[in-house]
Amino acid sequence: MTDVTPLLTADGVGFGYGRARPVLTDVSLAVAPGASLGLVGESGAGKTTLLRLLLGLAVPTAGEVRFDGERLDVRDRRSMRRFRRAVQPVYQDPFSSLDPRMTVGRSVAEPLRSLGIEGDHRARVAELLTAVGLGADAAERYPDAFSGGQRQRIAIARALAPRPRLLLADEPVSALDTSVRMTVIELLQRLARKQGIGFLLVSHDLTIVSALCERMAVLESGRIVEDGPTASVLTAPAHPYTARLLASVPRLPRA
Repeated sequence: MTDVTPLLTADGVGFGYGRARPVLTDVSLAVAPGASLGLVGESGAGKTTLLRLLLGLAVPTAGEVRFDGERLDVRDRRSMRRFRRAVQPVYQDPFSSLDPRMTVGRSVAEPLRSLGIEGDHRARVAELLTAVGLGADAAERYPDAFSGGQRQRIAIARALAPRPRLLLADEPVSALDTSVRMTVIELLQRLARKQGIGFLLVSHDLTIVSALCERMAVLESGRIVEDGPTASVLTAPAHPYTARLLASVPRLPRA
């Protein structure tokens, strides 16, 4: 069997501010092309900080982040443009992630413009809005005409615009009503599988991770304490912290 180079890797990553207690310590994880990884932990565990490092929005104070096997250098404009095309974020709050002054069409096309991607942007926007179930006519409307769940569909369409290889999603449904959460999750899962896109899902919700991710890593106080196939971790947790997280879930579907 041929070894596959991970698409995105954190290798012994640490992050801290001065003499304060480190936010992250010796964190290592990898996402293979087309794979799905859930990163779970309680609030304050360091999940969002790790995501910022993986997105190149901050620089580790120890270790390194690698993309396609090479160190991610945020000072190298050419390599960062290639990285931005390949790795796209989906943020937590659909209400603040869209500029209310821009039409939906301009918002979805924004990565195409900023990354200098050629082609028929209007056609690509129409294709994406149709794919997320909103229809091409949504392009002419503004974000305040849509519900939270619909806005998150728009955000997913925008993330998919440059044809990325990996999505990094930070609590992508936590701001939504319970009734629409699984609908958005199923959409994300279906689109990722159809287009062969990998994703890393940051969440405190084990139910969502169990539905969406093949593997999961558990972060406690800035350290990875468990990493393995989702079904194995959920049915036989090896670390007491993971067991406590599982015990706090009222009802968890079978993996």
